[in-house]
Amino acid sequence: MMPVTYPPSPLKWLYVDFNSYFASVEQQEQSRLRGKPVAVVPVETDSTCAIAASYEAKAFGIRTGTPIWEAKRLCRDLICVLARHELYVDYHHRAIEEINRHIPVTEICSIDEMASRLLRNEAQPDVARHIGMAIKAGLSASLGPWVRCSIGIASNKYLAKVATDLQKPDGLTVLMPGEVERRLIMDLKPIDLPGIGRNMERRLRHQGVMSVADIMVLDRRRMRHVWGNIWGERMWYLLRGYDLPEPETQRRSIGHSHVLGPALRPPHEAINVARRLTLKAAARLRRMGYTATFFGFSARLEDGRRVRGEMRCRPAQDSLTFLSLMLHIWNRVVPQEPDVPVKKVSVVLLGLELADDRQPDLFDALVVPEAEEGEPAQADISVPVARPMALSRALDRLNHRFGRDTVLIGMLPSAGAGFSGSKIAFTRIPDREEFLE
Repeated sequence: MMPVTYPPSPLKWLYVDFNSYFASVEQQEQSRLRGKPVAVVPVETDSTCAIAASYEAKAFGIRTGTPIWEAKRLCRDLICVLARHELYVDYHHRAIEEINRHIPVTEICSIDEMASRLLRNEAQPDVARHIGMAIKAGLSASLGPWVRCSIGIASNKYLAKVATDLQKPDGLTVLMPGEVERRLIMDLKPIDLPGIGRNMERRLRHQGVMSVADIMVLDRRRMRHVWGNIWGERMWYLLRGYDLPEPETQRRSIGHSHVLGPALRPPHEAINVARRLTLKAAARLRRMGYTATFFGFSARLEDGRRVRGEMRCRPAQDSLTFLSLMLHIWNRVVPQEPDVPVKKVSVVLLGLELADDRQPDLFDALVVPEAEEGEPAQADISVPVARPMALSRALDRLNHRFGRDTVLIGMLPSAGAGFSGSKIAFTRIPDREEFLE
């Protein structure tokens, strides 16, 4: 029997992009929301912004980032739903499992985007389209018909992602090399291209680039000059179908932030949010096997002011080290007057190093607060750092076994309710384990 041979195909990637993902999952889970304008919100207040909008809401001009007070003005029947990040991560993993039944997922690009590299037999246009249709049917059966996606198939991952925007919602587009320029010029604006945000769009306009057609006529050097970095030159190649390797990235930080609801904004309540975020970041640091040497804290007050502070320490993983740093900074920078509410708090761990790569220290570390701008270094102020790793790991085991916030340090478990869950960022998907930390 002669082996089957397949002709060369320019198609290399299949890209899955879920449509209005958070809102679609809520519509699938709650039948009362189906066919209704829905905005998913981080907190229940009109002063926040939509983090997702259903297609019914988008018809009124409501988008991600639209202030809720404005969204309600645009659509009186708008239904606001509190975000459930753990649910969206569960659907994300179920989606990956379903797609893997049809074609292996090569790269997870975000919470609602996955990409698969096509083998030669899968890259034939009719075969690739058939795989795309099978994925759609499988997702509808396993996740539900309200969780829809658009699929793009093209010669590189970038163009495959672009192809998903050519037919939404619930589209499937095979973008062959000979039709790339025509389709992009006809159907898209510059801001529709990945890598072009509002600031970049303004920069392009200042350079006289008003349309996708203007971008397509630029040469490589001009694109690098207009963009001001290597990304412009990479984009020139990507728009012409070159399948470039992804640049290597290295984890540099672990952090969490939270916009506080009105009840949590008084300083005596807000400090519990800061404590909880610090404990969560430290637990995640341990689970990922890193140590950190730098702790940063920042807060945005309701009156518009921003306060911040940083402290260094010897490489550490335990919760008490970073909790002591946070409390020291909090007492130094956050106004304690009850009439100065705290609107948002953020914590970040920097100076990451794999714990297995470093030699243990025989001595307890000392941490020294960073000097404020214009002030002399405060070398005379130091905070002794305890290293009770056994305690930290015991807390991790208890919270993983009995549920998040079973045991906390310096606060009652009830104080963690309502704000301690993980959140999904644009470029980071929480692990399932993170919702137990």
